Amino acid sequence: MVLIILLAIAIYVVSYRLNKGENVYKFFITSVQNAYEKYAPYSFKEVRQKTKELGREYTTKQYAVQIAIIGGFAGVISYLYFYNILVTVIYVIVAIAFIPYLAYLRCQKVYSEYIFEQIQIYTTNVIMEFNTTQSFVKSLEGVRDSGILLDPVLADVKTMIDMSYQNGTIDESIEYFNAKYPFYMVKNMNQLFLQITKEGAKDSGEALENMALDIDALVEGVYRDQMDRVEFHRKFLTFGVALFFLVLAMQFLLGQDDYIELLDMWYVQIILHLIIIINAYFLLSGEKFYNEDVGVE
Repeated sequence: MVLIILLAIAIYVVSYRLNKGENVYKFFITSVQNAYEKYAPYSFKEVRQKTKELGREYTTKQYAVQIAIIGGFAGVISYLYFYNILVTVIYVIVAIAFIPYLAYLRCQKVYSEYIFEQIQIYTTNVIMEFNTTQSFVKSLEGVRDSGILLDPVLADVKTMIDMSYQNGTIDESIEYFNAKYPFYMVKNMNQLFLQITKEGAKDSGEALENMALDIDALVEGVYRDQMDRVEFHRKFLTFGVALFFLVLAMQFLLGQDDYIELLDMWYVQIILHLIIIINAYFLLSGEKFYNEDVGVE
């Protein structure tokens, strides 16, 4: 414990000297963010920027709290497993190093939810516009000019319009949009408009009304799935964290002194490391499932 305190003091002093008195945790977070911005994939930079625009990016204080919670949890667990300060410090550093990955997953979730909302607006309003214009391209232009769509979906709708006029057909523009947004309701709606345009259907009102009802049902299902994911996430984290504390049951059954004696055996050490790694992988896999593909049917 004394070593951990001395290490923390050393990090604080070095950070303070390097940053000329600025708040240390703010300096640490800023340094990590700057490094991340430099090396992060361009596509994710766009995702993170949109998360900031939506006001859902973590503040510096929230990141600092996350570091304290995850680092503290890793320190407690690793010390209970090994009673070794050096091993504890290593696990704390490794755990904190995963925080950017957790931020990546969270931003992807926020962005996925945003895209789904935009796609819902796109499909619903194109159908409404078509009832008035009876033209798919004119419907796209109406949605484009309405001001209800935002980038990147708005930019792709503009691309669809340009491609339709350049090619004299909507086939390529529909393929382009379907590839960018592979949602079930997008493909079905665009396929319906493609069929109406090519076959020249005179009365498309009933088909479009049924399509609108299908979209409403899909949207309801997606939002229900999101609520189910929140409940699953809460139970999953509770179960995953509890798994780490099974070592306490082992120490209670064996006795702490006998447990510490077991730590002298190299294969016991390997087994304990594997338990921590497998449990951590289990938690990360659950986080990935919770945050990915929100709104994709």
